[in-house]
Amino acid sequence: MNSSVHGFLNLMGRRRGLVTSIVVGAALGWVVGCVNAGYPAADARLAASKLEKEIMALRSDAAPTRAVGQDLRLFERVFDLVKEDYVHPVDDNALMAAATEGLKNALAEKADLPHDQLVGAATKAMLSSLDPYSEYMDRRAFQSLREETRGRFGGLGIEITKRDGPLKVVSPIEGTPAARAGLMPGDIITHADGTPIEPLSLVDAVELLRGEPGTSVLLTIARADTSDFDVSVRRELIHVVSVKSRLEGDVGYLRISSFSEDTGADLADAIQKIRDDTQDKVQAFVLDLRNNPGGLLTQSVRVADLFLDSGLVVYTKGRDHEQRFESHGGDLTNERPMVVLINKGSASASEIVAGALQDRRRAALVGEKSFGKGSVQTIFDLPDRRGMKLTTALYFTPGGHSVEGGITPDIEIADDPDTEEDEQLRRALALAVELAGGPSVYWNSGAVQ
Repeated sequence: MNSSVHGFLNLMGRRRGLVTSIVVGAALGWVVGCVNAGYPAADARLAASKLEKEIMALRSDAAPTRAVGQDLRLFERVFDLVKEDYVHPVDDNALMAAATEGLKNALAEKADLPHDQLVGAATKAMLSSLDPYSEYMDRRAFQSLREETRGRFGGLGIEITKRDGPLKVVSPIEGTPAARAGLMPGDIITHADGTPIEPLSLVDAVELLRGEPGTSVLLTIARADTSDFDVSVRRELIHVVSVKSRLEGDVGYLRISSFSEDTGADLADAIQKIRDDTQDKVQAFVLDLRNNPGGLLTQSVRVADLFLDSGLVVYTKGRDHEQRFESHGGDLTNERPMVVLINKGSASASEIVAGALQDRRRAALVGEKSFGKGSVQTIFDLPDRRGMKLTTALYFTPGGHSVEGGITPDIEIADDPDTEEDEQLRRALALAVELAGGPSVYWNSGAVQ
């Protein structure tokens, strides 16, 4: 089957009108297309039939109801999308084995679970088996994703991931309950209100951590070089202000805490304000992407575009397609020297920006090696206000480096948790001043020496 995926930042019409999809980073427009949706591929129909027989064998029940039949068709659709669009070829038997395991685990927890919830458990397990980022979302989880992408959601304000079991903190978002509670990149959340996290899927873990604003959750944290400890975090309505700026002497300091819908426009305003306030005498800029967990990929391209006159920002490689994303807007800083700060909490969209500016020799990178999330997730609408995220491509910097391995800074400076001084920022500001005219800094093979 030929894929009609044309790019991860544009609305993409699915073949046979199954769904309209967007990638995390595209303008949100959840539109469900149902034309000919009743004609999945033969392997998807066979998979759904096997799943139905497995449910009947495990439950010894009568034939599924019409509502359950609709869920089986949803399973067909998800299976079909995985087979066609997942970044790597997948084996039918492996997918069905994961789905069956999901069924058994769900029944072990609740023997009288309705058929439709069993199908949902199978679908969730099948997607979770692919990688840490592909996932099935029920109505509540899909709504939460919408809210989070728009920069407003109820919860702790923390970016997390699950790789090989543990739930790891990528980064707390600046100014949120998680940040105030002292959570750090690399922390492992082992329990929430006493419930073990490791057996849960990423979606279930997120559901456990989120809740109504004003309620609290007790987290058990495993951190390197210290004993496990508990911390109570009070949930809030998270409204992320993603861009902050100020003057540090003659240097314009720009801080991006996440990439949401307004980040590019807000950053452009911040740069222009600094130029206006200094009568355009600002000498250099520092862009701080530390502990920035990422967000909308469209905004990463938009942000990089503010510092580049033209040329490649990032390109993606899927199973059978490649897409390039170029800058066109012009350098809003008027080519002033630039330093970018990153650390192990800089992930996804942050790494796209840092990698682009480093490879294009537009900025010097200071700090620690970034997290290394180099995969692209496409969001697909599913019937009845449900959805799924599927890894459909990997992204690469202009120089051809996979982001999956992380971005290595030109000057590595570890954060010292035992001091209140921000040594990384101090060094970045000093470097920016030197790049603006000091004789002790020079470029050699793209790195600052």
